[in-house]
Amino acid sequence: MGKTTEKDGKKAGAKRDKETVEFVKSLSAEHKMLIVLKKQLYGGKWEPMYQDLKNRLTGQPYIFKLASRINEDIERIDQMRQFEKQKNIDLCDYIDSIE
Repeated sequence: MGKTTEKDGKKAGAKRDKETVEFVKSLSAEHKMLIVLKKQLYGGKWEPMYQDLKNRLTGQPYIFKLASRINEDIERIDQMRQFEKQKNIDLCDYIDSIE
């Protein structure tokens, strides 16, 4: 797996939130990978990815096969969704890509 690069958090001139930048820096590579997947494969939305993981656990059809452990990814998504909601931000604006 490549290296995750972090953005400066600026979106259309919006002020950079220091707490969010620090939160993103504290995330594991697995967390950051989920943010990139959210942006690139799920249109920037958590719910389709979350549902894919839940469907996979129950043996239902799913869109994307993640190599990571499902339950841990679901917990990571819950954590990041909560942070996004609390701060009214999109973590995709703080992660550039996996290089």
